[in-house]
Amino acid sequence: MAKSKLGRGLSSILDDVEDAYRKDVEEDSSIIKELSLELIVPNIHQPRKHFDSNTLKDLSDSIVKHGLLQPIVVVQKDNGYMIIAGERRYRATKLAGLKKIDAIVANYNSKNLRELALIENIQRENLTPLELANSYKELIEEYSITQEELSSIIYKSRSQITNTLRLLSLASHTQELLNTGKITQGHAKVIVGLDEKTEIMIADTIVGQKLSVRDSEDLIKSIKSSPSKDFKTDIKKEIQDIKEIKNIVKKLTDLGFKTKKSGNKLILNFNDESQVQKFLTHFQ
Repeated sequence: MAKSKLGRGLSSILDDVEDAYRKDVEEDSSIIKELSLELIVPNIHQPRKHFDSNTLKDLSDSIVKHGLLQPIVVVQKDNGYMIIAGERRYRATKLAGLKKIDAIVANYNSKNLRELALIENIQRENLTPLELANSYKELIEEYSITQEELSSIIYKSRSQITNTLRLLSLASHTQELLNTGKITQGHAKVIVGLDEKTEIMIADTIVGQKLSVRDSEDLIKSIKSSPSKDFKTDIKKEIQDIKEIKNIVKKLTDLGFKTKKSGNKLILNFNDESQVQKFLTHFQ
């Protein structure tokens, strides 16, 4: 059986959710609950960002006079509820000074709410890189969509999605270092694609030597450009070279010289001839 396509975005999903629960209300009005407005929060990923103040006031006046004719749809979230559909009605009810609102607590097992939950999940700011990668993977596999299609749905670049998904190919040891914050996503991205033994050794070296992402890139480039059978010796040599270069850069900077490291090169910028003479005096 073909899987459903996820290509409609939040706005269309929200409309579908509300339509589905409106039909439920027609069949059984007992599913409506009266909830305190204090327990309800808006959906921060609501596609509509602007609510016209004049029409909102008109709706508020109507609610005062006639009551709320159509309940909002919410889902349980933390110790309260999050709006899935009906934020305009929620805002108008608050504007009217009312304390409670009729609502339907939606079932997260429904197909549309599952889509919404997945989309909301990947838009949270506190996800770890691997949690985000697994969410991307679940969406792609569940709905048989391409990375390009996912990109257009969640408004993330194709390259960002690709690079994030590649983190799932890391060894479990490296993934644990990433999850615990011992290496950053930037570090992880530069070691993706190495064989497992090399990857783990590089990851442990990054942690042990507190290497920056740039240092890690230089280390990997050097290892790849002149591989030998004695891999550990190669890493030790490259680490020593990195430390020596850092010491040189620090010494030059302390002396007032503008220094830039580019690969295996050090670039010095002299403002005038006096700086050249100063340099020659220190390093003759």
